[in-house]
Amino acid sequence: MNPRVRESTAAIRGVELFVRRIGSGPPVVVLHGGPGAHHDYLLPGFDALAVGRELIYYDQRGGGRSVVPRDVPVGWTEHVADLEALRQEWSLDRLAIAGYSWGGLLALLYALDHPARVARLALVSPAPAWRAARERFEARFGQRNLDPAFQEARRLLRESGLRERDPDAFQRRIFELSVAPYFHDPDRARNLTPFRVTGRTQQEVWSSLGDFDLRGGLPGLRDIPSLVLHGEDDPIPLESARTTADLIGAEFHPIPRCGHVPYVEAHEEFVRIVGNFLKA
Repeated sequence: MNPRVRESTAAIRGVELFVRRIGSGPPVVVLHGGPGAHHDYLLPGFDALAVGRELIYYDQRGGGRSVVPRDVPVGWTEHVADLEALRQEWSLDRLAIAGYSWGGLLALLYALDHPARVARLALVSPAPAWRAARERFEARFGQRNLDPAFQEARRLLRESGLRERDPDAFQRRIFELSVAPYFHDPDRARNLTPFRVTGRTQQEVWSSLGDFDLRGGLPGLRDIPSLVLHGEDDPIPLESARTTADLIGAEFHPIPRCGHVPYVEAHEEFVRIVGNFLKA
């Protein structure tokens, strides 16, 4: 393990959450996507931000190494309450937050509930802040997934015999093809650290949000220094990210020739833009 990395667990609100820290200096809490995923797939890209600051990752309840029993609720209000409990556990007056994908939406939900506890918001490829935009994303991703090139690649993989010869390599290739539609350059999917999503958590979060629309409350966050970074070829519509940025008064950085994973496809720009913002 990298000697700069410290791993632990935090016992809060009746659950145990896995925590990973790297770097030293002013802390920044990193919120992974999903819902129901884990922090690992942000690595190693996000770790490049651990210069002059400490990054604090944690696996959100119901994902990764923060396993919970099936009868423990994992809706969005639990995730917001967990983050507030962690802030108290870590004795931080206010949080600087870097939220990726669903983690960006979680950061907004937390800020709306606890605006006085947020010092700075960096939203990277944030999930849409209202239901209709999320539905546009799902339709766009589904259409990309039907691209004949992806269909042919899956057919060739099934017929390759790789499953029998090298099951691990087969599973890795299956993963790459499942996430390739998120990328501007599908070949870059091989650079993404593999991850799994816990379906129960994912479903419960979206179900608990219902027909959500945060747009009415977002202007109340304009006093919080904020940044939104979004790939121009992200299946999450660029306009949804631009709308969020406008409403909260954030710096807006569209990244050309980049999909949903700028820390892979536009790593230098990601580190420069987000790092400079967090340093300000």
